[in-house]
Amino acid sequence: MKDQLEALVLQMYKSGIVYSDAIHEFRRTFVATVIRENNGNQLRSARELHMHRNTLRRNISEFKLDVKSLRQIPPRRPPQAERPIPSGKKQRTP
Repeated sequence: MKDQLEALVLQMYKSGIVYSDAIHEFRRTFVATVIRENNGNQLRSARELHMHRNTLRRNISEFKLDVKSLRQIPPRRPPQAERPIPSGKKQRTP
C-alpha cells in the first residue's frame, strides 16, 4: 500500500497539484469512502474515523458531500403484480 501511495503522490506532484489541494482531496475522499462503507450512517462513520459526529458533520459540509448519494441502497422488491408466481400457487384475480 505504501508503494501505491508513493506512486500516487509522485503522479500528483508531477501534474502540478498544490499541497493544500492534495490534502483537501485526500481528506474528502477518505471521509466519503468511510461514509459509503457505513452505508451513510454518520455516527458509525465518525466512530471509525475517531472523531466526534459534529466534527464529521462539519467535514461533510466543508467537502460539500451528499450523504444520500453515498448510501448503498439495496434493490427494492418489484410490485406484487410483477413478481413471479411460485409453482403450486394460484394467481389472485381482482
